[in-house]
Amino acid sequence: MKETITIALSKGRLFDEALVLLSKAGIEIADPDVNSRKLVIPDTQRRFQFFIVKPIDVPTYVEYGVADVGIAGRDVLVESAADIHQPLDLRIGCCKMVVAAPKAAARQDYKELSAVRIATKYPRITTEYFTQRGVPLEIIPLSGSVELAPLLGLSDRIVDLVSSGRTLAENGLEIVETILDISARLVVNRASYQIKREAITGLIKMLSKVVEQK
Repeated sequence: MKETITIALSKGRLFDEALVLLSKAGIEIADPDVNSRKLVIPDTQRRFQFFIVKPIDVPTYVEYGVADVGIAGRDVLVESAADIHQPLDLRIGCCKMVVAAPKAAARQDYKELSAVRIATKYPRITTEYFTQRGVPLEIIPLSGSVELAPLLGLSDRIVDLVSSGRTLAENGLEIVETILDISARLVVNRASYQIKREAITGLIKMLSKVVEQK
């Protein structure tokens, strides 16, 4: 590839899976230390430049063209509503976004509550989901461990991501319903897709081959 592509990667649980996927596609990051002070890190063949940001910031960096490409979970993409191209489901970072409640209240009908208090990191998705169902709600926005909210009486339910369900079980919560199936997507800035079409299309093909082998 002649053109250098900038790629935004998510810190946290998705980072290691993204590195494995990229490696299988023949792309090795020169310094994969997520705690490195380096702001921009090239791949070993100098075809790409990576920077590592908070998951929620990936769609913003891509939408505004700071990054040509990014890897982000469907949860942050739907929550951000960023205007970006999503050409490929990478089938990593798989989990579910669910509504969960304490076991004693999990079967309680929403009609029994004047308004449902829901603690979540995803206010946009949560509001849309319950509003479409005609359920009055009060959003309690949290950025930390939302499982604590119903245990301490802050909320009736939570909306959060679940993988194994172990954390919910350890905190006496159970899944009430599933909102979204989540996986990571390759996302592309719309202008970059036109300007660097050949290079970005090449990247998509490289990653597609790996995904198809899953």
